[in-house]
Amino acid sequence: MPKKEKQGTVVSNKCDKTVVVKVAEYNQHPKYKKIIETTKHYKAHDAENTCKEGDVVRIVETKPISADKRWTVAEVVEKAK
Repeated sequence: MPKKEKQGTVVSNKCDKTVVVKVAEYNQHPKYKKIIETTKHYKAHDAENTCKEGDVVRIVETKPISADKRWTVAEVVEKAK
């Protein structure tokens, strides 16, 4: 089974070796057909502490690292300005 990948924006990097990534999904409402944005926060492992707030990163699913970390930062797609 392939590992899941998601892309999102780093919201917080205050924890050591951990970043909080906000991932947005866009779905159409079944009745009204309006596009609705739903966001979710994921805690991801950042081993080198390279990510800053505002970076766009790609995260990959991994085995559980801690009580609530199940994702790892694969790459920084775009640096914050």
